[in-house]
Amino acid sequence: MKKKNKYLIGIIAIIVIIAGALIISADAGSSKVQVAGSTSVQPVAEKLVEVYKESHPDAQINVQGGGSSVGIKSAEDGSADIGMCSKALDNNSSLKQYELGKDGIVIAINPQNQVSDLSDEQLQGIFSGNITNWNQVGGSDGKINVITREEGSGTLDAFESIVMGDSKIKDDAVVQSSTEAVKQSVSQDPNAIGFVSYAHISDDIKAVNVNGVAPSDATIADGSYELQRPFLFLTNGEPTGETKNFIDWVLSDDGGKVLADEKIIKTSK
Repeated sequence: MKKKNKYLIGIIAIIVIIAGALIISADAGSSKVQVAGSTSVQPVAEKLVEVYKESHPDAQINVQGGGSSVGIKSAEDGSADIGMCSKALDNNSSLKQYELGKDGIVIAINPQNQVSDLSDEQLQGIFSGNITNWNQVGGSDGKINVITREEGSGTLDAFESIVMGDSKIKDDAVVQSSTEAVKQSVSQDPNAIGFVSYAHISDDIKAVNVNGVAPSDATIADGSYELQRPFLFLTNGEPTGETKNFIDWVLSDDGGKVLADEKIIKTSK
């Protein structure tokens, strides 16, 4: 009888060990979070992950780009836990949206260019091809080289909606697939013009005032700088596990400090 009891106890112990291992394995799997989408949001998300992991060292969060269209699609089909998007979604979207804050769209030119301010009409004329020389907008003589983004870019969608209206960007504009590629093109060409995220402003490009208003934290927050759009995280339904923990942290005061450092203008909760 004693042998039988020992045998049963041994079996129970093995079952408990296996069950514990399975639970640990499941927990480990659930902590892997895939984030994909907008290349404008991507570096901000990467910084958020970096700081988040300081207090959550076991979290496994992978961030990759692809554009806002990829962020929307990957959230919808479940290939990513979180989609990143840098444009407003239509009211028919079934995705749950988390606004990280507002980002300005900066008109970027080469630092050697003396132009400092452009109106909406001038921007529309430049990007549509009706204005072709910098001397037509107060600059030196030189052919304007237009840099734009690829189809599916949230930055492009927002720029077209705010600036272009019914006009189309000129067919021979140079198309780049990321914010950094636009910056590189502009920084290397004294006659280039493009548009980038406010969060990506750096010394190798020059930000132009639009309608007399400079892009800044204050002008984006109060709406006087009109070229702006939301930065969004997207999920398909209510997030759970590490995905929920990460999003909750991003929307907390701790996450807000990171967003402010990254030039994302935090909105009210």
